[in-house]
Amino acid sequence: MPKPSTFSIVACDLVEGAWGVAVASKFLAVGAVVPWAQAGVGAVATQSYANTSFGPRGLSLMAEGVCAQEALDQLLAEDEGRKKRQVGLVDSRGRAATFTGSECFDWASGLTGPGYAIQGNILAGQAVEHAMQTQFLEMDGQLPARLYAALLAGERAGGDRRGRQSAAILVVKPNAGYGGFNDRWIDYRVDDHEDPIRELGRLLELHELYFKESDAKDRIQLTGAPLLQLQEIAIHKGYLDGKADGHYDAVTKRALRAFTGNENFEERCNIEEGWMDRAVFDYLVKKFGG
Repeated sequence: MPKPSTFSIVACDLVEGAWGVAVASKFLAVGAVVPWAQAGVGAVATQSYANTSFGPRGLSLMAEGVCAQEALDQLLAEDEGRKKRQVGLVDSRGRAATFTGSECFDWASGLTGPGYAIQGNILAGQAVEHAMQTQFLEMDGQLPARLYAALLAGERAGGDRRGRQSAAILVVKPNAGYGGFNDRWIDYRVDDHEDPIRELGRLLELHELYFKESDAKDRIQLTGAPLLQLQEIAIHKGYLDGKADGHYDAVTKRALRAFTGNENFEERCNIEEGWMDRAVFDYLVKKFGG
C-alpha cells in the first residue's frame, strides 16, 4: 500500500451552518479517500494509511450526539492499525479533535481550535500547520474560501515534502447543493495534476462564476456597446447571421438564448428581460471576444 503524505483542514462555520474538509497530497485522488462530511453533523478527514471506515463511522457517531473527541476515541479503540493513522474531526457544535499515530512518517502532527482541526504527515515541517491555522483564523468570508486559503498557505509554507499530486475540497450545508436537492455545496477534486491546489482554486472560481446567486447591483443591460460585443461573438460562433447592429430584436434574443444556454449561464442572465451578470459578460468576452 502506498504511504500517502497528506495535509488537511477540517472545519465548520456554525453561523453559516456549514462543515467541510480541504486536503492535498502526493497521492492519487486524495479526494476519494480523505474527506467526509454531513450537514448538521460534522466532518472527518482520515489519512496516513487511511482507514476509510473512519469517515462514515465517525459521522454516524456524531449524528448520534457523540462529541468529536469521544467519536475519535471510539474509532481508535476499534482499530488495530491506529499507530499508523491520522484523523481529524469537527462535530455539529464546532468541537474538534485530531490524532496522529506514533508510526506516522515525520513531520507528522496535528492541532485544533474552536471549529477546526488541522493535521499532516510527511510535511516540510510544523510551519505548514501553523501557516494553515493562521490563514484560516485571520481570513474573513465563507467557509469554502477559508478552507482553500488555508490549504494554499500550507503549501506555501512547504506543504508535502514528497511533492504534489492531488487536492480536494468538500463542503456541506443544508439544501446548498445544486437545485437545493442535497447538502453538497462544494465538491471538487483534482485527482492528478502537477499543481493541484491551484487547479482546485481555478475550479472554485468557476463554481463562483456559474453558481453565484445573481445580484441586481452587478448586472449589465444588453444595450449599446455590450450588446454589440455579444452580437459579434454570437455571429462568430454561428448563433447569429448578418452584422452586429445593436438592435435587441427577436432574432438577437433567440441567438443569445441559445449561446448562453449552451455555455450553461441560464441562471446568471435573463435574455427576455435583457440583462446579464457582469462577471459572466466579462468571462464570455474574454473567452470568445477574440
